[in-house]
This record gives sequence, structure tokens and C-alpha cells, in this order.
Amino acid sequence: MIRLLVIDDSALMRRLMTEIFTQAGDFEVAVARNGAEALARLGDFSPQVITLDVQMPDMDGLVCLDKIMVLHPCPVVMVSSLTQEGAEETLEALALGAVDFLPKPRGALSLEIDRIAPELVTRVRAAAGAHVARSHRLQDRLRAKKSALAQSASVIRPTRRMNLVAEGHDPPAGLVLLGCSTGGPPALDVVLSGLPAECPWPVLISQHMPSAFTGPLARRLDRLTSLKVVEVDRAMPLRPGYAYVGRGDTDLILSRRQGHLVALPAPASSDHLWHPSVDRMVESAMKLVAPECLLGVLLTGMGTDGAAAMARLKEAGGHTIAEAESSAVVWGMPGALVQRSGASQILDLSEVASAICQAVAP
Repeated sequence: MIRLLVIDDSALMRRLMTEIFTQAGDFEVAVARNGAEALARLGDFSPQVITLDVQMPDMDGLVCLDKIMVLHPCPVVMVSSLTQEGAEETLEALALGAVDFLPKPRGALSLEIDRIAPELVTRVRAAAGAHVARSHRLQDRLRAKKSALAQSASVIRPTRRMNLVAEGHDPPAGLVLLGCSTGGPPALDVVLSGLPAECPWPVLISQHMPSAFTGPLARRLDRLTSLKVVEVDRAMPLRPGYAYVGRGDTDLILSRRQGHLVALPAPASSDHLWHPSVDRMVESAMKLVAPECLLGVLLTGMGTDGAAAMARLKEAGGHTIAEAESSAVVWGMPGALVQRSGASQILDLSEVASAICQAVAP
């Protein structure tokens, strides 16, 4: 049985969550009405996974999460409203150590929660098996930045070709195609922080998220990294030194307009289960760019999205990197790539940025 602690100030939400997870059959559920009560339950209940409301009176979810990660580090899934404020707080929670988030049901709670109950159970069950170390991502970030400094001095050098590309006179020499899901936002912090501002290959990112979250995610990464990071909410020409985050609830695809490669949002494909779809992003790139000019990177995430397309990319002559099981929060997506023999390299998260720098060096 999986010991689950539900922390929520809403009595109705606590009751519905208890019913859903009890009926699932493999959960033992305890509840807490606020942060103080939750901290008191850590010792006697010893939860293996926690769902935590972001917005609570007295002690909000971020403060409570910080204390949990000190007192009883374990997988925490944030329950957040689909608002910009909720998205900002949730991204901060993921940076503090939460492994995933769930959208808080809107409208009639008792009706809406029945619709999303299967996803709730699947994601909390997956989170229960996630790898958690309280300072893990901080250590990764520090290692990545140190490595990037060394790389910028020895490998990545501004060149005339790069300047011409930046001015729009030449297409990018290649593209980095990066996919992730559960545990992705803090992993993106680590990888993008290790890339220099003059990275010659544009970076395209498909992170499974609702549309309310991808804009705040792009702005957060833009503040934290040397790259210029934008959300793809319209057709955008691809430029070196830029990272492009696919807009939630759409798919990020490539097209060619007036001879230039552009990234643009496309309606979510019914042929793909997760969105923005990593498989679809890679497939669209392979139609326009030679495989040896594509670098596929598959990071932590539940499911298999990206594994099939990146395996075909490697078979066609492209290069692919799968995050190692030892650092992935959930080794679903990168593990599926490895199982298909589709990974050119299997690397700890702290090594991925350096590998990208080596692969795209002029």
C-alpha cells in the first residue's frame, strides 16, 4: 500500500480525494487541514507521497513544502489552480523539490473531479516512485554552471558564422530538440543554465504542461539562464542563442517560410497522447532538417512520448541523449528511448549541458 497524505484546507476536496484514492485499492490515505497539521503527521504517518494545495491560509503551500523537504523529503505533488498566479507558485514549488503538479478542478468540484480522477491516481502513483533528494537539483545546477564556464572558454566561441546567423543571413547549423514531462521544469533549469548565451543551435522544448503554465515557465527560464527563452505563441523564426518553449495544449512544430525555419504552435494532434508532443516536434524537424544536424534530448517524464521519434532520429544518423535513471525523477520517457536502443548517450542530468555544448560546437 502507498501511504498518501492529502493536505488541503477544503473539507470537500479532502473527502473527494480520500474517496478516489481509497477506491484505487493500493493507497492508504491520511489527511491534513493545514500546514501545521501536515507537519505533525509526517512523523506518525510517514507518507510515501503527498498532495499539497498551493494556496492555504496561515502556512501557504510553498512554506509547507520547504519544511517538508527538510523534515521528511518525499515526493510531493502540488495541486494548483490554472491561473497565472497559480502557475508562478507551482513553478517555484517544482524548483523547491516538488516532483509534479495537478490542476485544481474548476467549476462544480464534485463533478469535475470525477472526470480527472484516473489522471490523478496515475500521476500520484507515478510520483510515489519518483527519486527525491532535497538538494539534488541545486547540486545539479551548480555542477552545470561550473561545467558551462569551462565549456565557454574552451569549446563555444563566437564566430563570424554565428554573427551572420544572428542577423538572419544564414539558417542555424542545427537544432536541439528537448522533451520532458514530470520533473521537467527543474531539469530544464539545470540544462539551460549550463548553455552559453551564444549557443549556436536554437533549442526547442516540448514540456508537457497546460497553456496557463508554459508562459510563466518560459519567463522563469529567461530570468534564470543566459539564453533568450520565449513561449511559442505564434510563428517565430529560429535564432541561435534562443530557446523556444512549446505552448501548452498545442504542439510545437517546425515549418519553412520564405526560406527560413520557423517554430509555430499547431492544434494538439489527436494522434498523440501528451502535449506539447515531443514525438510530433521531432517528426516535423526531421522533415526539414538533415538528421545529422539534429540533437534530440529526452529528460525525465512519465510515459513514452519522444522515444519513438528520437529512436528513428538516431537510426537515420542523428544524435540523441537520454537522461540516466539515476538522476531522472521519473525514468519513463528516457527509459523508453533506452529500451528502444535509441539513445546515443545516457547521461546524468548534470552532464547533459556539457554534452550539448560539445555536440553543437562549430
